[in-house]
Amino acid sequence: MDTMIKEKEPTVVNGINVDDLKGLISSIEGDATKAMTSWRVATTWQGQTRSRAEVQGFGFGGENVERRFSIDVDEPLQLGGSNRFANPQEYLIAALNACMTVGYVAQCAVRGINIEHLEIETEGDIDLRGFLGLSSDVAPGYEALRYTVRIRGDGTRQQFEEIHAAVMATSPNFYNLARPVALNPTLVVE
Repeated sequence: MDTMIKEKEPTVVNGINVDDLKGLISSIEGDATKAMTSWRVATTWQGQTRSRAEVQGFGFGGENVERRFSIDVDEPLQLGGSNRFANPQEYLIAALNACMTVGYVAQCAVRGINIEHLEIETEGDIDLRGFLGLSSDVAPGYEALRYTVRIRGDGTRQQFEEIHAAVMATSPNFYNLARPVALNPTLVVE
């Protein structure tokens, strides 16, 4: 008689291990200290308009989790750069889109909805007179961002509308860009 016990396969929807996600949610509901995360990026000038942002880790529930990533940044030729990498505004929009993408995937996964296609296109306008200090009447950054979400899967229109509302209510980068975030600068002259 075969007494091998089969382990339960994890529930995976859209590549997300739903069991692990629900376990994280349950753990945080039981201990709010497990919900705290800390993020840090150190950026150094690389010459001309190029810079390199280094990620070395993040804090997760009081623990340090090591991660190593480099993000290279530049400007287009027309703005004094070498056009070798995306510029800060493109990374900002990419970060917004990526954060919302995770939200859509996770929200669909916990509802058991399979995604066939998901695309978020975001755009905005910046008047360089503000950035260049040519007019104090012109904002130096975006006044508004416009985005379109295209999603297809086995959910209903109503389910996708609920997911859309949930993503806008819970996405950290949507929140960060939609509301003022206090910036507390420190200048160290070496």
